[in-house]
Amino acid sequence: MTKCIAFHSYKGGTGKTTLACNCAAALAKKGYNVCLLDLDIYAPSFQIYFQREPSKGINDFLDSTAMVEDLMVDLTNAIKDATISAAGNNNYSSSTKSENEDLKKTGKLWIGFSNPLRRDVLKLEMADTNTKKEVIRRFIQLREKLMSKYNADYILLDTSPGMRFWSINTLAIADTLLLTLKSGDLDIEGTKRLVDEIYRTFTKSGSKAYLVCNRIAGYCVPNAIKPDSKALFSNSSSSPFGSTSINSQATVQLHEEQAEDAENNIDKLSSELGIRTVSSIPCFCDIQFLRKEFLTALKFPQHPFAKQIQQLIDTF
Repeated sequence: MTKCIAFHSYKGGTGKTTLACNCAAALAKKGYNVCLLDLDIYAPSFQIYFQREPSKGINDFLDSTAMVEDLMVDLTNAIKDATISAAGNNNYSSSTKSENEDLKKTGKLWIGFSNPLRRDVLKLEMADTNTKKEVIRRFIQLREKLMSKYNADYILLDTSPGMRFWSINTLAIADTLLLTLKSGDLDIEGTKRLVDEIYRTFTKSGSKAYLVCNRIAGYCVPNAIKPDSKALFSNSSSSPFGSTSINSQATVQLHEEQAEDAENNIDKLSSELGIRTVSSIPCFCDIQFLRKEFLTALKFPQHPFAKQIQQLIDTF
């Protein structure tokens, strides 16, 4: 049975697009057929992430000017290319399986892009009530067509943050809702509001909701105090703190306290909302500050981030 999973958040900057893309790639690498949709209608980013400029987008399907096969782009080769790249990468690239075995079992990855042009965004946003009803009907159809035409095992949906019209409609067609947040007060209070005003309705109707805490303290320590670190950028000269002007012991102690405080805040939030936390992903600055986070979990399969992605998809 196809599983439909939405990545959502109260505010932007929680890393949900990176999580959605890497989870989709990891699932395809395991042999599943995956459809990944950019449903951040207001600020789509897959064109940049996947370096593609498709001629048709989800907007075109929703306003009846395109068929579903016109908008879905087969990017399975990107999975294979990333797997081959990992085999020749010196950082975190050792694998317990051969490259050929990984390539043989790879499933399919299809991407649905949204058109970022202002006129196409406004066409959906400013439609009258009757038009919006038709668009929503087409939106529901989209999921059904992906299931039947592409034999999708998973449909992953990247949404706009907050409580906007298309965010709510995206959540409405998903079976599983992954509410992504960081451990700061703004994310925590906003997450509470989302759950109270939106998520309770969906979970009462049978959807499952989980917390995914991302970019929390627990991994990144300035390179100057980790001279033997195997981070992607391990040159200590890159540290803004310098190599001698920092109290290593005090910094590590502060870092550990921050990590513990973040975990306590998330545990408290999970208990208060009655929603289980399925993943707490540390802040990986060596990943975050890469110019391209494109399929990082595949390119660096032994990096802790890749292992976090694997643990996350194991909960699906």
